[in-house]
Amino acid sequence: MNNNVKIKLITTTPEKTWAISSDVHPCDQQANLTVTAERGRSVEGFGGCFNELGWSALSIVDPFEKERLFDRLFSPDGECRFNIGRVPMGASDYALSWYSLNETAGDYAMEQFDISRDKDCLIPYIKAALVRCPSMTLFASPWSPPTWMKEPQVYCGGRLRHEPVNLRAYALYFKKFVDSYAQEGVPIAQVHIQNEVVAESKYPTCLWSGEELRVFIRDYLGPLFRSSHTDSEIWLGTINAPNFKKEVGQEYDDYAGWVLADQEAYSYIEGVGYQWAGKNAIQRNVEAYPELRYMQTENECGVGDNSWEHAHYVFGLLRHYLTNGANSYVYWNMVLADGGGESTWGWKQNSMITVDGVNKTIQYNPEYYVMRHFSGHIQPGATCLKVIGPLAANATCYENSDRQWVVNVNNAHPVARDLVLGIEGANYQMRLPANSINTVLVERA
Repeated sequence: MNNNVKIKLITTTPEKTWAISSDVHPCDQQANLTVTAERGRSVEGFGGCFNELGWSALSIVDPFEKERLFDRLFSPDGECRFNIGRVPMGASDYALSWYSLNETAGDYAMEQFDISRDKDCLIPYIKAALVRCPSMTLFASPWSPPTWMKEPQVYCGGRLRHEPVNLRAYALYFKKFVDSYAQEGVPIAQVHIQNEVVAESKYPTCLWSGEELRVFIRDYLGPLFRSSHTDSEIWLGTINAPNFKKEVGQEYDDYAGWVLADQEAYSYIEGVGYQWAGKNAIQRNVEAYPELRYMQTENECGVGDNSWEHAHYVFGLLRHYLTNGANSYVYWNMVLADGGGESTWGWKQNSMITVDGVNKTIQYNPEYYVMRHFSGHIQPGATCLKVIGPLAANATCYENSDRQWVVNVNNAHPVARDLVLGIEGANYQMRLPANSINTVLVERA
């Protein structure tokens, strides 16, 4: 092995997590994965969402174990090193019950805006993370506006009434949220206009068209934030389109393409957030507006079985978003009660960590390790390097500021495979176990 190159393999399988090996050998075989000099976009970080059901699940955990959990997720020397957090504005679909931050009908001045409920669950949850990562980037989005501002007046479904008095009030709602959280010592770095702009379901939702987003940002939210010097960026998110089963009216040009083409609206926007079916649009958006920043805002959640099959799928999502220009990737429910949580609307979901309500113990699930393989080693500011070869469809590579390469490779096959990694003219062979998620750390002089 070249003395200027040191390679370490870290492997996670259902049988053994985070196994570290130096069983790597120079070889003359043809590389099936080669790191090239072609550089892509940089990464800002990784993170997860703070939801009420997560904090509720943690309430029964031994305090020492809870502290250790937060260290593992958020500490700079922890395992996942999360530096991004998502915050719901009012109820998300994993709230304890539906609510908004002002249900006083006709209060267009937002005099009754109130975050008292958030002080019981969300803010303590966030502050436990901020203790470990004070510079964490927090971004917020509503799942639903206050019901009295919608038609029909319900949490689950409907649309915001796009009348000037209502739009001015809703822009003020965003400002009040940022200001109120800042007073609690929780800085909101970004606001995204609406969680899943094309979703209408039995959990809090609100439909938006691209034209409605354009007008709200251009004529109301953007001018208010700018004139009041509100210390939060405006992002065009979170977009969950196009869905190829419902392609007409939900395409790239119906949302990001339409809003960003308006120069005045564009002037207020710092980035675009995509999730779920938004994965079908991010490549086009990055190609058209490479100067903007991009975030995958919600990892796809599964059905609560926390299976290894879904863990491999999440690896593929990470690879897809990162290689197509995302600067950051955010998991959904970091913690839930065992069995997918006690959802108020009936969809059990996966989580990185589950809490056994009977034994009051913590279980670290497969997707915890998927996130750790990426976030635990890829540092903020790292640059994506293009990889080529037969294994490139299942791999990513990032270069950290200290020239370390982090190569992540997925082997979802039921048999072991040989990885022959090409590095600067030399090839190195190592074994990827069956059903494994792998990180190759390459230290270069």
